[in-house]
Amino acid sequence: MSQLTYSKIDQTILDTLAPPRPTYWVIVGLLFAGALMGLACWMYQIFVGMGVAGQNNPVAWGTYLINFVFWVGIAHSGTLISAILHLFRAGWRNPIARAAETMTVFAVCVAGLFPFIHLGRMWQVYYMLPIPNQRLLWPNFISPLMFDVIAISTYLTVSSLFWYTGMLPDLAAVRDRSTGTRQKIFKFLSLGWSGAHEQWRHYTRGYLFFAALATPLVISVHSVVSWDFALGIVPGWHTTIFAPYFVAGAIHSGLAMVLTLMIPLRRLFKYEDIITIEVLQNVAKTIVLTGLIVGLAYGTEYFIAWYSHNAIEMEQFRWRALGDYRWGFYFMVFCNTLIPLLFLFKKVRTTIASLFIISLIVNFGMWWERFVIIIGGVAHGFAPHAWGLYTPTIIEFGIMIGAFCLFFFLFLLFVKHLPSVSMTEMKETLEGGHDHAA
Repeated sequence: MSQLTYSKIDQTILDTLAPPRPTYWVIVGLLFAGALMGLACWMYQIFVGMGVAGQNNPVAWGTYLINFVFWVGIAHSGTLISAILHLFRAGWRNPIARAAETMTVFAVCVAGLFPFIHLGRMWQVYYMLPIPNQRLLWPNFISPLMFDVIAISTYLTVSSLFWYTGMLPDLAAVRDRSTGTRQKIFKFLSLGWSGAHEQWRHYTRGYLFFAALATPLVISVHSVVSWDFALGIVPGWHTTIFAPYFVAGAIHSGLAMVLTLMIPLRRLFKYEDIITIEVLQNVAKTIVLTGLIVGLAYGTEYFIAWYSHNAIEMEQFRWRALGDYRWGFYFMVFCNTLIPLLFLFKKVRTTIASLFIISLIVNFGMWWERFVIIIGGVAHGFAPHAWGLYTPTIIEFGIMIGAFCLFFFLFLLFVKHLPSVSMTEMKETLEGGHDHAA
């Protein structure tokens, strides 16, 4: 950080908004094509019916709900990482905070699609809307589905405001260096920001307020998502550990996704002086911590099942480790708890290639964790005659790939049209950077 100056920070970050190379448009085009493929698969499912998906009796929850929980976890972790580290004044968060907050907004949007996809006849969502004067009927507010709608809508609102508030000074900086239509757009987006002392005072207080609000909100909202499972009586789900278990898993997957996004960004935009090895090291160390917490949660689940002396619960966890989906269980444990321990070695956590590969493995492992929880629960319930296996179809894979393409497509559009690193927060790391009014 010592070689950085105010002007170099501005130049490095604002240079990323220059007209992109043809390679950028090729990648964006491929991702857009992947998103359209996912949309085509969804449209085919709507016209043909849910029979093209692999859901069956008893496995009525498939990859759509797996992806929903996965993307919600990614979304929640972004704001949580940014907000908590801001409250604790962790300086190393500044280069990655904007990406984490952006990841939150886009991941929530992607996650919100999957309940519609899983519903099949998504126009029936109309009945979730509180319009008693027209239909003389209120939605069922004690339904876990309504919990999700209210909680995630609230979270999307707060996280979007948190994200947008943090960008105001940077939007004004882009405005002052732009001309023509571009200047008019950023003039509108910057909401009249002039950098006056009073504005900075309100900005710092407002940003701190949103950080303090977002932290408990994230924890509570992801706990609500876990209650979709815990409120049921399905063996392996009906447990009080699910709330902290899901929150820890969300932070774990989110940190890995931050590395997955920031390492290519660091190379493409020449952010080596901003996103330093020390920053990536700190993220890797935090992944080790969250990986240990997730591993503890895995062990606690088995302890609770054993300590309960409930034959059905014990059988469920025996089957999880030794049954038809045992490979998924061991793959989950290996990717989420053992592989991150490699970051204990300094050479591993300071090598860019190993950081990127391990982050991909952790993301893959967290997806499999959701598979083990959801599919493993409903495929092996109380009655042996109701046991069954589940295999995703090509339509489900197409929709899942399309969702990932949509997420990366939106993120690539963002980093090329808006500052991907907070110039304001980077300047705060420099000596005297806290005095904005000066």
